[in-house]
Amino acid sequence: QVRLVESGGGLVQTGGSLRLSCAASGGTFSSYAMGWFRQAPGKSREFVAAISRTAARTSYADSVKGRFTISRDNAKNTVYLQANSLKPEDTAVYYCAADYISGYSQQDLLRLSALRSDYDYWGQGTQVTVSS
Repeated sequence: QVRLVESGGGLVQTGGSLRLSCAASGGTFSSYAMGWFRQAPGKSREFVAAISRTAARTSYADSVKGRFTISRDNAKNTVYLQANSLKPEDTAVYYCAADYISGYSQQDLLRLSALRSDYDYWGQGTQVTVSS
């Protein structure tokens, strides 16, 4: 059982930055592709960014491309989301998620997903509020 704990959320003005962290415990962190999702009030949870097991590959939603950066430190069992140039529409609860991927082929190491259903474990979320 993997436990994920997000931190780093808060209130920031338009144009500001935040760095979200997600600490994992209870599993082999490098066996998981990691993702960030967000959910705004009244909306469904949506994909933000994902990173493969070795960080060789990343993917972003069009709405955050060029402003957000996902990274991971496998030695610290932590995944990060650097969010710059924040906009009011980025206001949401941000969740990190872990997708277990077995195997060590190149395909396995590069695999990542934007689909909520592919992820096995979820954190409790951290609130990000961007004021205009």
